[in-house]
Amino acid sequence: GSTIYVTDASRSVGIVSTLLSAETRDSFIDETRADYANVRSRREAVAGNREKQSLARARERALAWDWENYQPPVPNDPCVQSFKSYALDQLVDYIDWSPFFRTWDLAGKYPNILSDPVVGTAASDLFQDAQTMLEQIIDGSWLTANGVIGFWSANRRTDDIQLWRDNSRKNPLVVLHHLRQQSATLETCLCLSDYVAPATREDYLGGFVVTVGPEIDDALKRFQGDDYNEILLKALADRLVEAFAEHLHERVRKEFWGYAADEALTNAQRIGEAYQGIRPAPGYPSCPDHSEKEVLFELLGASEVTGASLTENFAMWPAATIAGWYFSHPQSRYFGVGKIADDQLHDYSSRKGLERNEASKWLSFSVEI
Repeated sequence: GSTIYVTDASRSVGIVSTLLSAETRDSFIDETRADYANVRSRREAVAGNREKQSLARARERALAWDWENYQPPVPNDPCVQSFKSYALDQLVDYIDWSPFFRTWDLAGKYPNILSDPVVGTAASDLFQDAQTMLEQIIDGSWLTANGVIGFWSANRRTDDIQLWRDNSRKNPLVVLHHLRQQSATLETCLCLSDYVAPATREDYLGGFVVTVGPEIDDALKRFQGDDYNEILLKALADRLVEAFAEHLHERVRKEFWGYAADEALTNAQRIGEAYQGIRPAPGYPSCPDHSEKEVLFELLGASEVTGASLTENFAMWPAATIAGWYFSHPQSRYFGVGKIADDQLHDYSSRKGLERNEASKWLSFSVEI
């Protein structure tokens, strides 16, 4: 017999119907076997990625870029800027709805999911409820959007990034610590510092913290005992803060940094990241050390401005909070550092001034066990 894995319970009825049909069963099983063979091949490739190249070799394979013939853009307004009680209605058009449906275990991309033959009815009903509550959130000021952004003179220092107090680049401000890819299969081993110019060139780095959640506990009191609406409110808060991050990043590209002043993208293009620059977040694949959030919060005075804060383990409160760095480099893209070798763990610990065990704690997902 055949075993079929269904990721979404809502699709199980359709799968069973296909298997029970004499007309579709055999072809479906053959297609599934081919899919599973591809999955096994990918897993074997991942297993091969466990082999590491030395850190020295990985650094030799850093991103190649002609810095002598490239002029990094200078921010139009390099000051730290705060945004209090940002208008929520300006964020609605920036919402990416597909992750919203995944919160409810409804598989599919918006807007096609609304007409999906299996989950379309449930998705449409949920979407209508979301629109009703979103209107209440905005009209009733249930949530407040606060944010802060800033830009600093910056230069690469091997795998780290040196921030400077001013454009003279003589007074160090702080060092941001990053990791480099070490998989033996990679010809180019990326590190976020590759996207910042060396000390011979003038460059900049940006940072941001945004939240829409400081009052969410008060808003949730409206729905005590009503699990559905509690989850709906939290899911909408998550969508709004992501939209806020997307919206501010667009303003950074077009206004505050200004390196893409003529950019004109649809929301689908923004969701597809069809723009120059990235905004990686500490704790995520490109920069997996959550403790680097502390530096970002301090640089921006984020807690005082936004009402967001960090726990002792560097989780952000409220949950509907996002923090990250702005890179403008034309070849910058998101990537995963993956697992690192022992030589990089030792090097990172030394650069950051941590004991090995402490560094391993914050890099638990990057260190081979």
